[in-house]
Amino acid sequence: MATESAPAAETVYVVDDDTSVRAALDRMFRIAGFAVKTFDSPTAFLSHNHDAAPCCAVLDLRMPALDGLALQERLREAGRMLPVVFITGHGDVPTSVRAMKTGAIDFIEKPFENEQIIAAVRRALDTSRDSVHAREQRAALEGRLKSLTSREKEVFILVAQGLLNKVVAARLGTAEKTIKVHRGRVMEKMAARSLAELVRIAERLGLTK
Repeated sequence: MATESAPAAETVYVVDDDTSVRAALDRMFRIAGFAVKTFDSPTAFLSHNHDAAPCCAVLDLRMPALDGLALQERLREAGRMLPVVFITGHGDVPTSVRAMKTGAIDFIEKPFENEQIIAAVRRALDTSRDSVHAREQRAALEGRLKSLTSREKEVFILVAQGLLNKVVAARLGTAEKTIKVHRGRVMEKMAARSLAELVRIAERLGLTK
């Protein structure tokens, strides 16, 4: 079962089988200004498609059937790479180390100070915000790449490798002045203001490997 607040740009998902803990975290996060959605089981959370907007999950480490670490792994397998903050009343060093190695933002033992978990959630949302921005930028670059003709893409890759126009022309069996035209179109379509920027774009798209 899930309870939802009104839609907001950034959301904290709380997954805990303890009703009183869910209620306390829900109230605390709302007071701190976050949108909150609570879930009473990992299964309920896994069946929910989280928003594309920045978000994070606060997971209880020990829950029936599926613990917090197993839930985090399920999320990763499903491609849902939202940042996680673990909370637990049964913490130990090996488990906390494992949690951090799997990418958790923090591992917080109960009882905790409100400021401690709010700070961890803010870090998690910062991480999520950066990831969303990176995905949006990547999608924009991929969209520009699709606008290139097959020949323009060939020129793009060769120029990004640092080859001179005349060398690119020889590789592709065409005139150097033709390569200059293609190169200009590539720069325009990829919104690159310099060769260095074009090379960085190619690297981000994995075209220079």
